[in-house]
Amino acid sequence: MIRQMTTTKTFPVLQMGCAACAAKVETTVRKQEGVVRASVNFATANLMVEYDSTVTNPEKMSEAVQNVGYDLLIEEDVDDEYPAGWIDDIHKKTFKNLKINTIGAILMSLPVVIIGMFFMHIPFADYISWALATPVVFYFGKDFFVNAWKQARHRATNMDTLVALSTGIAYMFSLFNTLFPEFWLARGIAPYVYFEASSVIISFILLGRLLEGKAKGKTSLALKKLMGLQPNTVTVVRNAQYEEISIQKVQIKDVILVKPGEKIAVDGCVTEGSSYVDESMLSGEPIPMLKQANDKVFAGTINQKSSFLFRAEKVGATTLLAQIIRMVQEAEGSKAPVQRLVDKIAGIFVPVVMGVAVLSFVAWMVFGGSNGFTHGLLALVTVLIIACPCALGLATPTAMMVGIGKGAENGILIRDAESLETAKKINAIVLDKTGTITEGKPIVTDVFGLANDIEKQALLSLEKQSEHPLAEAIVRYLEESAVESRTITVESITGKGVKGTVDGQLYFVGNDKLLTENGITMDDPLLAEARQFSRQAKTVVWLANDYKALAVVAIADRMKETSRTAVHQLLSAGIEVYMLTGDNDATAREIALQAGISHYQAETLPQQKAEFVKTLQSGGKTVAMVGDGINDSAALAQADLSIAMGRGSDIAMDVAQMTIIASDLTKIAEAIHLSRQTVKTIRQNLFWAFIYNLIGIPIAAGILYPFTGFLLNPMIAGAAMAMSSVSVVTNSLRLLNK
Repeated sequence: MIRQMTTTKTFPVLQMGCAACAAKVETTVRKQEGVVRASVNFATANLMVEYDSTVTNPEKMSEAVQNVGYDLLIEEDVDDEYPAGWIDDIHKKTFKNLKINTIGAILMSLPVVIIGMFFMHIPFADYISWALATPVVFYFGKDFFVNAWKQARHRATNMDTLVALSTGIAYMFSLFNTLFPEFWLARGIAPYVYFEASSVIISFILLGRLLEGKAKGKTSLALKKLMGLQPNTVTVVRNAQYEEISIQKVQIKDVILVKPGEKIAVDGCVTEGSSYVDESMLSGEPIPMLKQANDKVFAGTINQKSSFLFRAEKVGATTLLAQIIRMVQEAEGSKAPVQRLVDKIAGIFVPVVMGVAVLSFVAWMVFGGSNGFTHGLLALVTVLIIACPCALGLATPTAMMVGIGKGAENGILIRDAESLETAKKINAIVLDKTGTITEGKPIVTDVFGLANDIEKQALLSLEKQSEHPLAEAIVRYLEESAVESRTITVESITGKGVKGTVDGQLYFVGNDKLLTENGITMDDPLLAEARQFSRQAKTVVWLANDYKALAVVAIADRMKETSRTAVHQLLSAGIEVYMLTGDNDATAREIALQAGISHYQAETLPQQKAEFVKTLQSGGKTVAMVGDGINDSAALAQADLSIAMGRGSDIAMDVAQMTIIASDLTKIAEAIHLSRQTVKTIRQNLFWAFIYNLIGIPIAAGILYPFTGFLLNPMIAGAAMAMSSVSVVTNSLRLLNK
């Protein structure tokens, strides 16, 4: 059987209000003929879909999504309706409108609450409340009613349905009581109004969504910065002439000139010249690599020292950088959206509450006698009021605000509630080496045999003229020791070191090959120290005159002081710890040994890091990835929980769900503990939010009336709703003391 070729694309989705909406879009697309798989990421508002282009197309999927009340933006839509940066403009406009609606609703709800609590008997109190509540419900809160209507058209319910139904009924019941109070007075019942309930509910739910929207506002920055690593134009050599062209026009086998400081545009092979290239955005390693003829270079890396020519071998979507970008997109899109517990329960809760309310009314009409209609209507309204989701709207954002605030005070930035919920499940953590376990900056760790100021001046003078990146560490070390350099002329010996004359004496600085080739003697004490440094995975730099070695200097990327403690904390918490690095095996082994890590892999490329995370996940592990570089971004996006070190790249922090500001690994265990406490609080909040409904709804329906003659007053129902909100907020504040 011949398998059809499939196409994978990502499309923005508009008008999703909750995780249930994302699930609806995902289900709708999956049902389309020709769709192999579909995944909607609610956080980024993107649909990633794999489909057979001979059976279906984006237009058909867009039409299906629009038919269930949402919108799928395909390329044709973008070209016709939206300018460059269109998706950012849409998100900014949506967030701005949400902010305006939230502030407006809160400002107009405050006087309604004050009147309802303290000035309910002043002249025209009900009319004033009506005037203030109307714009809150039908202007600032109109989206709830619009979205609830869209869901109703498709025989579905969500959080918007619950909000619209409860606030709408409370508003209409209050309006009836305001305009026709004699209806109830004639029956001996006070005509209470609940305008404050309808307006406050709208305000609180809008506030919760505003907090969520703020947390999701920067989800697209990571891919933008990855894409920004490629230059827009390149200089190619054609017909012995230099010509500047657009990067889109670069073809395989084109010869490209790269000047110092320029970004390399595509993957290729050096043909002429040599230089040091900063590959930290791909490898994560801080030391630039020497590139000579026949060496590979990669898109997005930065040339540092000299101009060189290279032949293009991979262009466009086939470059290593493009693959990393694609992997980040797929890893983000493949994450199934974490369904909010509120939305899960609301899917059942809303129709149940509606059913109970209607059933209560019917039961009173049948068995209530002469007062059946009156009691039945009161029961119906009371059930809907007590089932109001105000506490549900507060349950997550209040706990998030307290938990995130406490985390920020301790140097831990947490992006959203999904991150918190995932963190408590972590049982495996993958650490990048450079900048995460280590400082990420080469320094001089040891000096042996540097006897006098003349030798120090010679070493500093030569290294100041050297192009080798490790020379900067030696220069920094000597200048901090107040050593002064001389202005001299040096000769660079590619791949080995430099030589130059100071005060008439010839000196060499470089590796042991440089000394051996020039017949320089290396004494046993110096050799012994050099071997010891090498065993510790340190880079050895020799200083010699024209006949004997004078000193050895060891350079290394030093492990952070807190790394070993942090690893011990994680292991003690039952979390497996792994280390991945693009560095060589000797260095990786030494750092793993120092940190107390049993499992490590060396010489790993960015895509291999992401694959390693996938392998752990396929083995049933819930994986956290900790990194600080662009090379970690694909693995960060693939992990169940991504943690960035604050002193690393912006891209790592944009992809990550948590950021450790101080780059202190001990904060990770602290972050996991805080996450567990916060998730526990959220679940407690949801429990309290629902327990009032579970107890109050049957009482509101009149279940106690046959036994005690008690029928719950709607005012008491409103008080119960308010009490549930107070308990949720109070419980969230307890996090400050944990």
